[in-house]
Amino acid sequence: MKNYPLSIQIWIVIAIITLSISILLTFILPSALRSFFTNEIYATIRSAQDLVFNQFEGNVYRDYIGPNFFGTDDEILNNIRTVRHFIIYDNNKVIINTSITMDFLEKVKGQALAQKNLSQEYSGKLGDEDVFYIISKGKALGYDAFLVSYMGDSYREDLVQTLFRRLISVVVLVLLFSWLPAIMLSKYLSKPLVNLEKRVEKLANNQWKEPIIVDRKDEIGKLGSSIEYLRKQLIRQDEAEQSFLQHVSHELKTPVMVIQSYAEAIKDGIYPKGDLELSIDVINDESKRLEKKIRDLLYLNKLNYLSSHSLEKVEFSLDGLIKQVIDRFNWHKPNIHWELDLEPTSIEGDLDQWRVVIENLLDNQIRYAEKVILVSLKNIDNKTILRIWNDGPQIEEDLANTLFDKFNKGYKGEFGLGLAIVHRILLSHGSKIYAKNEEKGVSFYIEV
Repeated sequence: MKNYPLSIQIWIVIAIITLSISILLTFILPSALRSFFTNEIYATIRSAQDLVFNQFEGNVYRDYIGPNFFGTDDEILNNIRTVRHFIIYDNNKVIINTSITMDFLEKVKGQALAQKNLSQEYSGKLGDEDVFYIISKGKALGYDAFLVSYMGDSYREDLVQTLFRRLISVVVLVLLFSWLPAIMLSKYLSKPLVNLEKRVEKLANNQWKEPIIVDRKDEIGKLGSSIEYLRKQLIRQDEAEQSFLQHVSHELKTPVMVIQSYAEAIKDGIYPKGDLELSIDVINDESKRLEKKIRDLLYLNKLNYLSSHSLEKVEFSLDGLIKQVIDRFNWHKPNIHWELDLEPTSIEGDLDQWRVVIENLLDNQIRYAEKVILVSLKNIDNKTILRIWNDGPQIEEDLANTLFDKFNKGYKGEFGLGLAIVHRILLSHGSKIYAKNEEKGVSFYIEV
């Protein structure tokens, strides 16, 4: 059924439920109706017996064996449910005004003699007909007697069949009139999902401009809001990627053009920087710049791959790693003064990825610092806090919330992937990073 449209599935479920209930009722109702009418028959018989006993009390010596011995037609046969009677008394003598079989009579006599209660209900066969009867002890003509009142089953069956047929007719109508609203309900519930499916298909085809609006507050409305949020994120991501690619294409093209032009000039015996050594230094610097941009792109792609694989964590000294990276970075800007306040700290993680984190952050600090970079590592309240501060310019307010996004244009208008890579690595390690403008300079905080 899962391959059918949702509206058909909903309708089928409702139809199965209503049909199952109807089928169940067809098995239960006849038995329940028979039980109900059986109780009604016994109640009718008891009422008729009470009337007969009242006749005895008021007419002790009346014509007991006349045609109206058990009451007039208006008193006893007040409806079509005819109750018939006979009396057993004085050594099994019988007063009767109706025809019964000898087998039935003998059976009733045996039950009456064995009966311990004043009144008891029975059922049996009178010829080919099922009957219900009650045997009650009392007095008749001065003797102890048993009043036997009985009623045939044909009326009960007629009532059961008539009422059952009417109930079946009602159930059929209910089924028909419930399935129509079920179809309407299924279409109502599935229509917004069908619309959302079409919109998602457009998103898959990069058709992002049309907003997704679902005027509902239920789960379908929440799904529509989530898809709309996804649409906005895709637009933002696409715009950022397009902007980044345009700039990267320029950034990659520039060092390539410099390298090519300097190489051609040197080949022709011309030294753009005055001598061979200075000209080759320019080529070397541009090649390193080009290499870093390519390496960042490749590393980001590597992180995308590693995100679906488990990390190989080892325990290592974070303060020792920071010192190693700083020793390598000292020569970049000899005029930078480094202040270190590192507590001995061991953590678990991917050592190579943490090295990239420290390198990218310190490279960022060196780029913007004027004179001082402060690196502190503290263990506070079961947390490891790494703070890296530089005395350079503060981060523009509109860039503070997107500083670690991929393809983000950094402060001073430069594009890069360094901070995005840092954020991705720390996120995979369950750590977080944020930047804060201080009274002077900028601090980057990492919480492990």
